[in-house]
Amino acid sequence: MLPVPNPVRLLILGIGLALSRVGLLNRERAVRTVDLAWPRIVTGIARMSKNAVDVAMVGIASGTVAITGVGFAGPYWGLAFALGGGIAGGTIALVSQRFGADAIDELGLAVRSSVLLTVIVTLPVTAVFWLYPTALISLLSNNTEAIQLGATYLRIVGLGVPFAGLNLIGSRVLVGTDDAYTAMILRASGAVVNIGLNAVLIFGLNLGVKGAALGTVLSNVVVTSAFIIGLSQGSLPGVGEFPVTIDPFGEFLDFSTLVDLITIGVPVMGRGLVWTVAEFPMLAILDSFGPNVVAAFVIVRRIWGLMNTPGWGFGLASSSLVGQALGKDDEETAESYGREVIRFAVATYVVSAVLVALFARPIVLGFVKNASDPAVPIAVNLVYVACFAVILQGVSGGAAGPLDASGDTAWTFGSQFVGMFLCSIPLTYIGSVTSLGITGLYLAFVAETTIPATLNYYRFRTGTWKIVSRGYRPEAVADD
Repeated sequence: MLPVPNPVRLLILGIGLALSRVGLLNRERAVRTVDLAWPRIVTGIARMSKNAVDVAMVGIASGTVAITGVGFAGPYWGLAFALGGGIAGGTIALVSQRFGADAIDELGLAVRSSVLLTVIVTLPVTAVFWLYPTALISLLSNNTEAIQLGATYLRIVGLGVPFAGLNLIGSRVLVGTDDAYTAMILRASGAVVNIGLNAVLIFGLNLGVKGAALGTVLSNVVVTSAFIIGLSQGSLPGVGEFPVTIDPFGEFLDFSTLVDLITIGVPVMGRGLVWTVAEFPMLAILDSFGPNVVAAFVIVRRIWGLMNTPGWGFGLASSSLVGQALGKDDEETAESYGREVIRFAVATYVVSAVLVALFARPIVLGFVKNASDPAVPIAVNLVYVACFAVILQGVSGGAAGPLDASGDTAWTFGSQFVGMFLCSIPLTYIGSVTSLGITGLYLAFVAETTIPATLNYYRFRTGTWKIVSRGYRPEAVADD
């Protein structure tokens, strides 16, 4: 299937070409980065829009307390993406390097091992969510109605955890083999299906939070099925050819491959868990501010997710392109890609932040029943702070791409941990117990991106990641 003109691609390409004219990017590398990044950004926009629409539909149908309940369940659902994303981080590192070295057999083994590991890791999570949803939500709040709604959502949505993890694996396989476009088609289509299902289930069948959870599960099953068929057959009707064909009946258990996936993936998983786990104490602290602050935080987090979508594209494009260059032992080109993607990402985040800041209030109003809702002014101010903080996410995510591609993932985990648990959460807590008040939450948003940006960029500049990558390249596997 040939790519079609897309406004997101045109906007990103325009930014890249403008930067190339002033000597900040190499034109050829900029175009190749755009070709890999824009489909992933569109996927991110679709998925984050789905998340935002979920919250908006629930809020309109059931009120602010329902937003709070779904918000309390959100971090638990995020475990699916932290666990699956960690394994997928190992997948893209191994797949991109093997694709660059034309080691297709080893590539297939990496994919099958990733699938097996994802299923083993996520099934226990599904079981816990099904059996103990009320106890889990009760850890975050004593609001009876919010607990009931959150538990209902969590029990059902937990069934989709393994499928969400497998979707990440399929996406990273395609991106690592230079086909972000097909990954976009599948995952963005899944988001559209999810929105349609939610509209029917929430409003048509009046299922409320149950409908939102069911829509999420069913759409993830559909996308997982598409990835399985496409990768095992080498093509998918209506989508076209896949860049690689994976034998679904080949070897799954290879100790060396599993060790590499775990070694690379656990720090990536830890980084994702930092974001997810941090929301538990964050929401518990915010609960002391009252339900309006919690609802405002949940709303702004959904808006933040939309603003952060450029990082999805640039991070994965950097991981793929840097990984392929490393697979060819071309460390100079790998570093050039890494350096230029950081510049590209920051410029794009600036554009995203300015656009959202200009329309902050109308965007927030889309999540509530009426403009007089007390959560609205709190959310609008948080959006302005988020617009500033998200620019630094461009540095953090852009610098993390080369580190992930090389296998130097422990550093990016550490930087995120420091930013969230040693800075962001303490600032929020200080605000809750002192006169600093909600200003502490504003400072927490800024710290969340400033610290990882500083630490990741420092690590990238040292070049240590290139040395780390030598232990994961295809010839290193052969030597083992």
